[in-house]
Amino acid sequence: MADTTVLAQFQTADGEKTGPPLSLPANVTAEQLTVLINKFLETSEPRPYSFYIDEHEVVRSIQTDIIDAAGKSTEDTLVIVYQPQAFFKVRAVTRCSSSLTGHTEAVLSASFSPDGSQLASGSGDTTVRIWDLSTETPRVTCKGHRNWVLCIGWSPNGRVLASGSMDNTVRLWDPETGRELGMLGGHRKWITALSWEPQHLNAQCNRLASSSKDGTVRIWDTTLRRCVLTLSGHTAAVTCVKWGGDGRIYTGSQDKSIKVWNSDGTLYKTLSGHAHWVNTLAFSTDFALRTGAFDHTGKHPSTTEDAQRRALERYTEASSRGVRLVSGSDDFTMHLWDLSVSSKPIARMTGHQKV
Repeated sequence: MADTTVLAQFQTADGEKTGPPLSLPANVTAEQLTVLINKFLETSEPRPYSFYIDEHEVVRSIQTDIIDAAGKSTEDTLVIVYQPQAFFKVRAVTRCSSSLTGHTEAVLSASFSPDGSQLASGSGDTTVRIWDLSTETPRVTCKGHRNWVLCIGWSPNGRVLASGSMDNTVRLWDPETGRELGMLGGHRKWITALSWEPQHLNAQCNRLASSSKDGTVRIWDTTLRRCVLTLSGHTAAVTCVKWGGDGRIYTGSQDKSIKVWNSDGTLYKTLSGHAHWVNTLAFSTDFALRTGAFDHTGKHPSTTEDAQRRALERYTEASSRGVRLVSGSDDFTMHLWDLSVSSKPIARMTGHQKV
């Protein structure tokens, strides 16, 4: 069968012949036909094509798809109609497409707004800048901190921006005007991370968690500008905080542990396993938690209730396959946790050689 040949003629979909008739092996494949037609057409770059004989597509080979399956005779001249396939060329990113300049010291934190239209950045120059991504220019500059701005976080409805600083305070900003809405003071050392309560749990989006070098996490009512809970149980600096979609608060610390807190401030459980500081935490549902009611359509909810409903729908979809937590540590490892299965990590990921 390998020695069987067929007489074939390439032809466009409009009936124009391309090249002379060819004697081809019957087992010629679609990939080999593509090489031939590119040579006939003398294309500068090879393009993909599909091939048809009497409306039967050649997927594997002429022998398999045309002679065996369609019953064509090897004595006939086969007219091979070729058609170009959709051609997409992906180019690697090899250069910066844009630079946002304005800060006078190192940029220490950055975060997109929930609807993706704005970007906030915190800097060692003690300012927070909010950028218009359409014009790539700063819309407002927020001034008030007296030391480096280490972390920033948008409320899930996008109406308030929080920033944490080396000056031991959290400040709240109006992202439209840059006006300071309030200062949250109480931590004895600098702020290491911020996390807002998810929108599907709190339609008002007015509760914020801040972690600090002082070893505590404070829960703030941003409407009343006061601390409503203090979570103290870690024996060293708290490096990161995440407000989960289940309503619990997750904290990582330099005491090598991860603690899970109920929303009333009581300790739910402690996760152990890392051999050094826990530096970062991330949920598999982080995107849905951070963006709340906003999605790729760009539609804005009309009411607070509608926003909460949409946020709940998005979180439910994101968590439908389970929620996983990953922790990164100074011990060069990441641990993957599924708390619905076990209080022990379900995987330990190694490979990093430095912090």
